[in-house]
Amino acid sequence: MLCSLSTKLGDKDLAEIGALEEELGVTMLAFSCHPVDPATIDDVQLSSIKQLEEKLGISLVAVSH
Repeated sequence: MLCSLSTKLGDKDLAEIGALEEELGVTMLAFSCHPVDPATIDDVQLSSIKQLEEKLGISLVAVSH
């Protein structure tokens, strides 16, 4: 399972989350989770992934499709 920040929330969803944040006095982060399997990669591929992660300042996950 891989989860990422939700990007497909509508105005109504955001309003409900905002109301809950106000009620609870906290900031909420919304995630969507997807069933995925990790890809099998070799050391060369892993090195390429690490280099791009460092360059972009992000984390990448190799998955099977």
